[in-house]
Amino acid sequence: MNIAVSILYSLAILSLLMAGYYFLGFRSQKKEWNMKVKEWFPEEERKSFISKWGDRFDERESSQALKDKLHNANLKLLPSEYLGILIVGYMALFVMMSSIFGMSLKVSLLLPILLLFIANYLLFYFRKNSYEARFNEQLSEVCRLLGNAARSGLTVNQGIDIVARELSGPAGAEFKRISNELKMGVTLDRALREVQKRNKSRDFNLFIATLLIQKKTGGNLALTLETMANTFEDRKVLNQIIKTMTSEQKYISFIVPALPVFLLLVMNNVIEGFIDPLWSGFGLVMLFLFVGSIVLSFVLIRKITDIKV
Repeated sequence: MNIAVSILYSLAILSLLMAGYYFLGFRSQKKEWNMKVKEWFPEEERKSFISKWGDRFDERESSQALKDKLHNANLKLLPSEYLGILIVGYMALFVMMSSIFGMSLKVSLLLPILLLFIANYLLFYFRKNSYEARFNEQLSEVCRLLGNAARSGLTVNQGIDIVARELSGPAGAEFKRISNELKMGVTLDRALREVQKRNKSRDFNLFIATLLIQKKTGGNLALTLETMANTFEDRKVLNQIIKTMTSEQKYISFIVPALPVFLLLVMNNVIEGFIDPLWSGFGLVMLFLFVGSIVLSFVLIRKITDIKV
């Protein structure tokens, strides 16, 4: 009887130890699964102090258009964060207009709205293709990595996995998403088309067409990708040369319109009521001509320096 009890007691202890061992192993494996899921599908973390109202605002369909504009402008901000920046900027401009430059209450309330509207328009106008531009700058590196992978005997899917690991954003993030979709069974054609919906640049369309045609018809993929990499590299160097040669003129396009406005505000602070004549009949005509001349000078300088390759 005592032997049977001892055996049962030993079996119970052994079963408890085995259960603890498998439970700890399962927890470790579950942790690895969760880490892989977070790595494949990272969640967008908030980086500001915006409250839960901001979360609800970001989830609305009305904020999707602003979210797309921020993405295309390569601004890592949520719609609620961008709206908060605008509100803080309006308050700062209001205090500056009323306290520093001595503007009237009506002008201090309306002028910051106009300035923020212009700043918002210019921001998205000059950065409307910033995401595509940064992506295109990395296409030469993408072609070289894929070409080296093909030359080493690896498949296109394995080459995409290497690109996802080696490159930083935004190309690294996009190819990481493609790699994860391929691992889940999505075809290469469909995965590339999904990225093409977010990036409609001419260079990326050429890259996708070349990759898909070479995959279907065969041929020397490594040589084709190397030729594309050299082409993209030459175009990037040419764009950088043009950007360097026109940088001074581009800064002048901002200084020329801003300088008269700044001097006008400074004179209004020195001489009380300096800008009051501008709100009269003839003053409004002069103000209209002044603003029109500033806008015209800005547009002309930007048009001259806008050289497309």
